[in-house]
Parts: sequence; C-alpha cells; structure tokens
Amino acid sequence: MDKSPVKGEGPMKSEGPIKSEGQRKPRLAETVIEALRADIIGGRLPLGAQLPTEPGLIERFGVSRTVIREALAELRAAGLVHALQGKGVFVADDLPGQAMRLSVEEQRSIPKTLEMLEFRVAFESEAAALAAQRRNAAQDYEIRHAHDVMADLVAEKTAATRADFDFHLAIARATNNSFYIDAMQSFGASAIPRAKLPNLASSRSETYLNQVVEEHGRIADAISGQDAEAARKAMRLHIENSQQRYRAIARSVRS
Repeated sequence: MDKSPVKGEGPMKSEGPIKSEGQRKPRLAETVIEALRADIIGGRLPLGAQLPTEPGLIERFGVSRTVIREALAELRAAGLVHALQGKGVFVADDLPGQAMRLSVEEQRSIPKTLEMLEFRVAFESEAAALAAQRRNAAQDYEIRHAHDVMADLVAEKTAATRADFDFHLAIARATNNSFYIDAMQSFGASAIPRAKLPNLASSRSETYLNQVVEEHGRIADAISGQDAEAARKAMRLHIENSQQRYRAIARSVRS
C-alpha cells in the first residue's frame, strides 16, 4: 500500500505536549522576583538596605504597580524583605538560613533569650510606666543622656550594646523601686539579646539599630512627658518587636 502523504498535505509533524500560556510565558511578577532575589543574595542590595520606591521599580522593570506589589508580597513571604510603615521596603536583617551560621553556643542561647524577652515584656513595661509617674529631673536627664549616647554610637557604627542596656537601667532607676533596679542590674548587658548573638548579621544592621533608637526615643518621650500609659505601650511594643525577631531566628535554626 502506498503510504506517501496525500498531495498538498506534506509530512506529519509531531507537535509534542501542548503547553499552557502559563508554562510558555512566566508571570511578570516572577521576573521581578528573580531579579530582586539575585540582587539581595548577590549583595547588590545589602542586609537592611532600602529597596527602590514603587515608581522606581515600575520604571526599572516596565511593569504595573500591581505586578510590583505581587512580587514584593512574595519576597516578604520568603523572608527576604520586610516593610516599615511610612518608610518603605527593606532587605531583611537576617536572610533565610543565616541563623545556621551561628555558633552552637549561640544557637543554644536562643531559648533562654526568648524566656528573658517574655519576662522583660511584663517587667519593663511596668517599669516604664512607674518611671513616667515617679522620675525626677535628674533621672529624666539620665534616661535622655543614655538614649543620646546610643544614638551617637549607632550613627558612628560603633558597638552600642552597653549603651542599650544603660538606657533600660536608667529607666529602672527612675522607678525609685530598689527591686526593679536590683533585677535589672543582676541581668547586666546580657539582657540585650544581640549581646549573646554576635555572629548574627542583624546585630550590626544599621536599619535594625536605627529602629531600636527610634523605639527608645518614643519611650523616653513618654517618660519625660510623664505619660505612664504611653510609656507602658511604647516599652511593650519595643520588646515585643524583639520577641518576633528572635522567634523567627529560632524557627530558622529548628528548620
């Protein structure tokens, strides 16, 4: 039997499996995600660095605001960036997997660090409220001075762990309650979590440390203004922010 093709039809061609539009053409957001991920992992966007604004990213990639927001949402979910309200989007202080570069001793210290922060939420929130009610002019000055010293050290990119502790100790002293003072002194600078985790990149992150300085400033303002409730809330938020951060590190270590 003649099996030659019918005249005009030409030989049959195998088309292979039909691909969906999604398989043939990557989502626009994926292109943005991969480019920004490469910038972050490659260090072109360092830890704590601010990402370009939405208009800047739109111009760079030639896509819509919706695409940029979708890409940033996925990068946040992956732990590569975080948003600060009113300021923009920043590279995370600790990229996924960084915690595994901690020493064994540092990793073992994380549960105790979380226990300390849990205690400090209650202890120091009330200390701040009492300080707002009871502080005298000299104690108000001591709190302000400790805050200014830390702000200067952070601006100079110098170690500020001791200055951080001194700020919290000054608040304990302003309670005029010896039990608060003795407790804070017994903790020493080890009460500051990053003192136990020197290999954590965010311990030296300019973005993170500036955030701590800003939080301290709000606490100092409330105490200076003798607003006990505002002081309590500002201190609670400050320490709860640390809790969230170190819980994320703990999850990274466990995984």
